[in-house]
Amino acid sequence: MTPKFLLLVAALVFGACSSANPAEPASPSSTAGNSNGGSSSGGSSTGGSSSGGGGNQQVAAGTSNAGGAAQAGASGNTTGGNTTGGNTSGGSAQAGTGGAATAGTTSGGSSGGGGGGASGTSHWVGTWACAPQTTEQANLPPSPGLSGNTLRQMIHVSIGGTQLRLRLSNEYGTSPVTMSSVHVAVSKGGGAIDAATDKALSFGGSPALTLAAGKAAFSDPLDFNLAALSDLAVSIRFTSQTGDVTGHPGSRTTSFLQTGDAVSTASLASGVKAEHWYFITGLDVMADAASAAIVVLGDSITDGRGSTTDKNNRWPDILAKRLQANAATSKLGVLNMGIGGNAILSEGLGPTALQRFDHDVTEQSGARWLIVLEGVNDLGGGADVTSGLKDAYGTFIGKAHAANMRAYGVPILPIAGSSYAVGESTRKVVNDWIRTSKAFDAVIDLDAAVRDPAMPDQLLAAYDSGDHLHPSAAGYQKMGEAVDLSLFTP
Repeated sequence: MTPKFLLLVAALVFGACSSANPAEPASPSSTAGNSNGGSSSGGSSTGGSSSGGGGNQQVAAGTSNAGGAAQAGASGNTTGGNTTGGNTSGGSAQAGTGGAATAGTTSGGSSGGGGGGASGTSHWVGTWACAPQTTEQANLPPSPGLSGNTLRQMIHVSIGGTQLRLRLSNEYGTSPVTMSSVHVAVSKGGGAIDAATDKALSFGGSPALTLAAGKAAFSDPLDFNLAALSDLAVSIRFTSQTGDVTGHPGSRTTSFLQTGDAVSTASLASGVKAEHWYFITGLDVMADAASAAIVVLGDSITDGRGSTTDKNNRWPDILAKRLQANAATSKLGVLNMGIGGNAILSEGLGPTALQRFDHDVTEQSGARWLIVLEGVNDLGGGADVTSGLKDAYGTFIGKAHAANMRAYGVPILPIAGSSYAVGESTRKVVNDWIRTSKAFDAVIDLDAAVRDPAMPDQLLAAYDSGDHLHPSAAGYQKMGEAVDLSLFTP
């Protein structure tokens, strides 16, 4: 790697997408498989995965096929007490009775993931999710730390339900993490909950959970009246936590850390604040056969850099609101699997999109559609990564089809005026391929929605957050409004 290229990477990390937002890190790009998530990082790619696009079913833009049988996976291996693997809840980790549940599930939500709706039966469907990654030093939980204390985190759901399960992950951890209690309640904002709705989760019948390093687990199903588009507070009392932390730095949502046991405390407004999520990675609801999830794979533009903290105005949030308001799509959840600084092929922050695709896309509960808006961080080094990106998109399409999912492509947004402008020629070629190859089942042209008509290689000023790369809140609103909802109906 040349000094000139290293300077470019540094400029990208600390410039267009870095520490201006406290939810974004200011660290250099990570090695493959690890993440220092949040800011976008440039970097060229080498090679690319084998193409999976050949022979995929092609349909005209604007059509959709919502078919697909449910693929309810068996639960992962468990230890501690009497196990109940293979339960009908779709694979939550069951650790038996007595003591903390020791989760031994494999990573990736193998239970109930992928495949879309069940045939005439209810099934688990994701209503909220975030892509897990290693939390780098700058974004670790603040003092007084997690051990012995309570962390309250807010999540904004898409679809509602009367039964839920929470997914917790230590997949990037290097030591076990023990939680003595985990509660959910309706959020009242600002660290407060509706105490009348407070309920404790269980794990194999136990209120406590120990997650081994590299493992993840679902809670037992819980009866809970969860309204669509509502905010849910997840309060966790940690017994012990050491080593690396699995999290999602770009939460754009305030979390509250309080000393001692405060899982049922009405307000933690005086707690220490952090704009990050830790250990929570998914929430499912039990839904009917017509319900399903849309998974959005992306980078910081999908993760929401440039949106407003605690306002839930990322473009997938806008899409979720529109789906709820439309009777034909009101049973569809939206899962935002964007990672700030993420790349498809190499470099970037977090596991590459190729590395995390199965975990973050096809293994999501009830997943029936995929939207791909990613590739800009592969352009930052100025190398020609056209063939690598095409092959990667083909791989995504092939894997989505194998999981009975539809795959929709989004052209890469304008980059003129940003430090990524060096990749403009590649962006044009890649975008032309996305639009004309018919490899994707349909194209959602969000590039056209936010570009300047007079200068189409740059964002319209009203939609520019100021770095000429990430849209503003108004830009995200426009993107969410530009998605054709008929793509998500049978």
